[in-house]
Amino acid sequence: MHDLTWIREQPEAFDHGLRSRGLEPMSAQVLALDRDVRAAKSRLQELQARRNEVSKEIGKAKAAKADAEPLLEDVAHLKACLPAAEEAERVAVKVLDDLLSAIPNLPDESVPKGDETANAELRRVGSPRNFAFTPRQHFEIGEALGQMDFERAARLSGARFVVLSQGLARLERALAQFMLDLHTGEHGYVEVSPPLLVRDQTAYGTGNLPKFAEDLFRTTTGYWLTPTAEMTLTNLVADEIRDEEELPLRYTAFTPCFRSEAGAAGKDTRGMIRQHQFYKVELVSITTPEGSATEHERMTTCAEAVLKRLGLPYRVVVLATGDMGFAARKTYDIEVWLPGQGAYREISSCSNCGDFQARRMRARCRAKGQKANRHVHTMNGSGVAIGRALIAVLENYQEIDGSVTVPEVLRPYMGGLDRIGRPG
Repeated sequence: MHDLTWIREQPEAFDHGLRSRGLEPMSAQVLALDRDVRAAKSRLQELQARRNEVSKEIGKAKAAKADAEPLLEDVAHLKACLPAAEEAERVAVKVLDDLLSAIPNLPDESVPKGDETANAELRRVGSPRNFAFTPRQHFEIGEALGQMDFERAARLSGARFVVLSQGLARLERALAQFMLDLHTGEHGYVEVSPPLLVRDQTAYGTGNLPKFAEDLFRTTTGYWLTPTAEMTLTNLVADEIRDEEELPLRYTAFTPCFRSEAGAAGKDTRGMIRQHQFYKVELVSITTPEGSATEHERMTTCAEAVLKRLGLPYRVVVLATGDMGFAARKTYDIEVWLPGQGAYREISSCSNCGDFQARRMRARCRAKGQKANRHVHTMNGSGVAIGRALIAVLENYQEIDGSVTVPEVLRPYMGGLDRIGRPG
């Protein structure tokens, strides 16, 4: 959500930010609706004040045994007008809120301008392996091992699901345990096991509603399945005022994630790249405005540490204004090298949302000795996506005989197993 006071004071800056995202200026429309709201509020307040004033006059008239009938008629008329004025105010506020809630966050000035072609690579870490054979894609490896079954998953649930078994199922679990241990033991994140079903307000707080309802799954009882633990972890501070001495707060969670993949028809139809259900270790930080940029860099480094420990080549890209997510003001994508595809693919997005989500959630902080509150800054990142990490391990550690070497850092979580092959 945007700061309406700031838009009133800086309409040109607001429009500049929207243009950088490839959107049309909207300050005139927002401010016109703002005037409607203020006029409706003023009209309602005038009616309420006049009703109270007349009510007092009625009391005085009765005390003086004067004729109060005209005043009674006046107050009756005012009371009759109030419901319409209250409704006019409610409608005006809703129209303005609906518009503001659909406008994305404004980019940080350091973000490259343009669409995805303007994304800027910041660094590459690790060198792709030189294979003595043509590397296969993950689904070819998994199916040949007999431990990755898309056909049975389709019979159970339809397209964009998978059944993992044996060594690959254990590898998926090992990846999650390794990441949680790393982030809690070395990076200072607090592990949380959050709900997977949330109410409208929770999804609204992170910017998933109302604009992206089609990307979510909804139950028949009105709950939403979480598309990422960002939604619940960030909302842990909703409607709260935290002491700034407590910040930053750092949370991590390993959860299943559910996405409808609306608009993804024809994209990554083979394999596990784009699924309706997948697992992810999420990172969320809540901090002060002053600590925002530093915490964003730190979070990205924490996500990178996962790939470094796994020995996976990757690169870090800063997304351009036209390629960022709705709630983000700045995003770093971490892309892992997949030799089967011969390409880098996203495995984590670390986004600084500034106070955008905090305004929607009414999440604030207060400095010691100060009376005034201000909104916190929130950021989130995958630390990292489990399914895509599994894909990257399969493709980067595949062997010519079809087996997969288990990265050394995962072997303690695999009972010492150093290789996944086709059973007997």
